[in-house]
Amino acid sequence: MVTDPSVIKTRLSLFPSSTRVVQDRLFISGCDLRGLAEQYGTPLYIYDRAEMDAAAQTYRRLLDQHWSGSWAVTYAGKAFLCSAIAQWASGQGFLVDCTGAGEIGIAARAGLLREQIVVHGVNKSIDDLRAAIQFGGTIVVDNLSELWRLVELAKSQTLPELWLRFQPGSSVDTHAYTQTGHADSKFGMSREQVLEAVKICLQHNLPLNGLHFHQGSQFRDPEPLGDGIYHALDLAREIGFQDGWHLSPGGGWGVSYHEDDLPHPPIELYVNFISANLQAGCLKRGLALPHLHLEPGRSLVARAGVAVYRVGTIKPTSGKTWLLIDGGMADNPRHALYGARYSCLTVDQPLGEAAGPVSIAGPYCESGDVLIEQLPLRVVQENELIAIPVCGAYHISMSSNYNGARRPAVLMIADGQAHLIQARETAADLTRRDVLPGG
Repeated sequence: MVTDPSVIKTRLSLFPSSTRVVQDRLFISGCDLRGLAEQYGTPLYIYDRAEMDAAAQTYRRLLDQHWSGSWAVTYAGKAFLCSAIAQWASGQGFLVDCTGAGEIGIAARAGLLREQIVVHGVNKSIDDLRAAIQFGGTIVVDNLSELWRLVELAKSQTLPELWLRFQPGSSVDTHAYTQTGHADSKFGMSREQVLEAVKICLQHNLPLNGLHFHQGSQFRDPEPLGDGIYHALDLAREIGFQDGWHLSPGGGWGVSYHEDDLPHPPIELYVNFISANLQAGCLKRGLALPHLHLEPGRSLVARAGVAVYRVGTIKPTSGKTWLLIDGGMADNPRHALYGARYSCLTVDQPLGEAAGPVSIAGPYCESGDVLIEQLPLRVVQENELIAIPVCGAYHISMSSNYNGARRPAVLMIADGQAHLIQARETAADLTRRDVLPGG
């Protein structure tokens, strides 16, 4: 097999912008990936702070440029949330979107203020709602059952601001598992249910002040958002929102995971489309501009993240050559769930000429434990390191202990320095919650 050498070099564009090849080895933000792997072990997740900062700055600049009213960026914690990431978001002036008491607890422990926490969830328990009331500044109400729970809780507690999650009836072009706005989705309320929720809020004097909708994640074309925006604005006019109301069209802007998907979708296309359509729609309906909230997660942190693995076994079969590595679906289930397509480079000699296609799989007892299929790569030896880019979102946050896997260490790197932000799990961590019979 002959592969265009430029294809291998193109893969560098998937990595953080600070990635360099120095003495035939990968460095990110001045840090030697081989050295980090030797110090912290593998699998290892690395976040480039400069890449995250640059994405955050892009959102701030574009919102200032394209949106005429007030705005906020809410980091979607489901992409990846730990104390350090919550503090990073706070330091950027962002809010943090938390789903349930667990993520609320992380944000609160990180020192976020009440007004910095927005609480989501499709089936919030009483414990979730109590945590949201104690620590949150906004609760996005998903359904009427949840609203009635809040009515009861409001009898003894002061509620934070409430938004209603609207189901616009249409989705963006993405994988079926990440579409959220269609009529049969489990998320949100129909127009009729939202109007019923408004009546309940008025009857019980609940602090309703906004609408939220979300049509899907990992999309590259903003056009389908227009339908959701127009339906949401029609609903806002029907509700009678006045100055100071809030509207969130969610997030979900995509990133490129494979060289075939390059270039990366420009954030400006997303922000400009939302801003232009909202402003035109409000003008047409005589609505005051809302306080606009965008909820990027993936497009803030995905490209900043790189996963480093060690090749343990190379196994040729009749149709494939397998590189078996020390991580897989336990720390990154996205290929198994969505067929997500990744690329990679070797840490040493990353730009070596491709010798043929390899498939990369993990050590777990599932045939679906595969990360990459049939990717051209140079000849790789056992014990070598590989680096998979665009691993900053929906990897660690979706990880598991399947087959006794211990979640990997996570580093934040900047200016040649690495800081541990999550320690590698140990075997003792796996039994910490166990209770022995009679114990």
